[in-house]
Amino acid sequence: MKVPFAILAVLCLTAIPLPARAQDSGADTYKAKCQMCHGADGLGNTPVGKMAKIVSLKDPTVVNATDADLFAVVKNGKNKMPANNGKLTEDQMTAVVAYIRTLQK
Repeated sequence: MKVPFAILAVLCLTAIPLPARAQDSGADTYKAKCQMCHGADGLGNTPVGKMAKIVSLKDPTVVNATDADLFAVVKNGKNKMPANNGKLTEDQMTAVVAYIRTLQK
């Protein structure tokens, strides 16, 4: 039995692992890159968060920051927080900022 070329091509292409998916959700990226310090709830009550004196993501200074301000912090880092420029795509950083907003509610 011959397999049509188009079907074979689709099967082969779906078997190739793709690099970091740009469509990763902000929650997934947050859990992988931010949660160890900021905590699942964003309060910073983790061992690392306490040691680094991380400000809660619900703190008024963070809540009142613009999305552009938060994006800049995610991208460039701040104080002891490392930069994510080159580690995350712009879409992932934007999604993380959107996810942070959900934690603030």
